Amino acid sequence: MIDAAHGDNLPMLWIKAFHIVFVTSWFAGLFYLPRIFVNLAMVPADSHAERERLLLMARKLYRFSSLLMVPAIGLGLWLWLGYWGLYAGGWLHAKIVLVLLAVGYHHMCRSLLRQFEQFTNQRSHRWFRVFNEVSVLLMIAIVVLVVVKPF
Repeated sequence: MIDAAHGDNLPMLWIKAFHIVFVTSWFAGLFYLPRIFVNLAMVPADSHAERERLLLMARKLYRFSSLLMVPAIGLGLWLWLGYWGLYAGGWLHAKIVLVLLAVGYHHMCRSLLRQFEQFTNQRSHRWFRVFNEVSVLLMIAIVVLVVVKPF
């Protein structure tokens, strides 16, 4: 069935809608997890309860975000193959590169979490504040590429 207002296949619109929901949810985790790292980096050495509470929150958020990342990427691949085949223009290639960077950022968050768990973090809360902004910049760039399709 074709949706005349959008010129799209109606089932693909459902896939697109759920892709947006999962991507947004995944990025919500990527926005908040480094914020927990900021707090962890500021915890006094003798505050074991606070540290353990923040680590528990970070572990749960990382796992939940990982579960959201999988359908976000899977639905994105489905859209890519369903709408554009292997080529849609330079904007899509740039978007894929940025998505790969987002996946790398996600995995870097796991590495940073492990450092906190093993008491080996050497970074300051200021570093984590800057690191926190990377996910925001990635999402802005991805959304602009998808909506504007500048090339």
